[in-house]
Amino acid sequence: MTTEVRSLREFKMPDVGEGLTEAEILSWYVKPGDTVTDGQVVCEVETAKAAVELPIPFNGVVEQLFFPEGATVDVGTVIISVAVAGEAAAPAAVPAPAPAAEVPAAEAEPERREVLVGYGPRTGGSQRRARRTTTTKTVTASKPAPAAPAAPVAPAPAAPAPVAEVPVGERPLAKPPVRKLAKDLGIDLRAVTPTGPDGVITREDVHAHAAAQAAPAAPAVEVTEVAAVEVPVFAPAAGDVRVPIKGVRKATAQAMVASAFTAPHVTEFVQVDVTRTMKFVRRLKESGELGRDVRVSPLLLVAKALLTAIKRHPEINAQWDEAAQEIVIKGQVNLGIAAATPRGLIVPNIKDAGSRTLSGLAVALGELVETARQGKTSPADMQGGTVTITNVGVFGVDTGTPILNPGEAAILAFGAVRELPWVHKGKVVPRQVTTLALSFDHRLVDGELGSKVLADVAALLEYPKRLITWG
Repeated sequence: MTTEVRSLREFKMPDVGEGLTEAEILSWYVKPGDTVTDGQVVCEVETAKAAVELPIPFNGVVEQLFFPEGATVDVGTVIISVAVAGEAAAPAAVPAPAPAAEVPAAEAEPERREVLVGYGPRTGGSQRRARRTTTTKTVTASKPAPAAPAAPVAPAPAAPAPVAEVPVGERPLAKPPVRKLAKDLGIDLRAVTPTGPDGVITREDVHAHAAAQAAPAAPAVEVTEVAAVEVPVFAPAAGDVRVPIKGVRKATAQAMVASAFTAPHVTEFVQVDVTRTMKFVRRLKESGELGRDVRVSPLLLVAKALLTAIKRHPEINAQWDEAAQEIVIKGQVNLGIAAATPRGLIVPNIKDAGSRTLSGLAVALGELVETARQGKTSPADMQGGTVTITNVGVFGVDTGTPILNPGEAAILAFGAVRELPWVHKGKVVPRQVTTLALSFDHRLVDGELGSKVLADVAALLEYPKRLITWG
């Protein structure tokens, strides 16, 4: 037949760098049969750092999606194949997507590896992932099941291997908003009966499951007996809920454990009269002198005060280099702001924050917070931080002992601002007071340096006019 030559091109999960080896597919924007063009976004994935949209690097027609939404996929694994027209390719290339053979073939290809902006291709580690990817694809491609058991290396466990991977391949299908709703309600999606097309769980399914849990007849027999006889108030409506540790939460947990057991933490506290700072914030809001659309908050003044203190004591903006046995004093301050998001705690940072004016810092801070709330923080925005602020005051918390962000020497906790009795000009009067807590790595920041930095931040917040004279 004289027809147009077509071949299959495979798009692999990109290498996101920073030691990350997997990502979860949040949503597909295309389906088999759709036409795609070079640079078109085909899916959104979540790594341990952030949610990222992936563009396809060639033109063609979508042939197959290898993983459903909600699946966790290893870096380097083929996630989509596209039929490309006009390329001189051998006919044998068409059946290449067969699950048992595609991973070794893809591993051997020297062609272009897709990477996210800002990261280079990853080297090494392919042999471990090749074996695991093959097992996953054996489960995902349910049609050619008879050929799948031949892929595992070990002959004895060939039959049980697919069973072990089934939970990954059969992860409940649901859109990101539905997953968030289930998380907020404390519901395990694996227990919800889907009614949507192709087994997708809808918002109505989650609400119906929640209502069934709350109904009096819903608890199991043993729970009903306990509720009737012993502890009716505290009897749970359902069993334990297990939440997979993955993505941002998994990365945060690993980083905090590494930080807590690597850097010797010291935390110092100080109470500050911030009445003048709060008045200054109100004046900036009312006057609009920083810009009409610029959001002004006490956190902005805290950030400016910390940056000014670091300018006076640059040794605290440092990093411990274990390999070289050196203390590296950083040339610029990349100010991290801890942000609670639906995907967990992340710490994006403002690059070279120390060189920004108050207005420029306000704009950057507003953009950082808004991007984090939308879940669109890029991996690059969370790299290279040198010092961090965590605003626990927004939760009504007075203070805490913050754990250092790995690789940084200091973190400042900004507590709630409360009206308290305070000695002011020889009289006890109500004043706006907050508590600051500074944790630092005692390997490179001694008590004197940490105390000076914290005292400077307190002094600047007590008399914000000093931000001009000291800066």
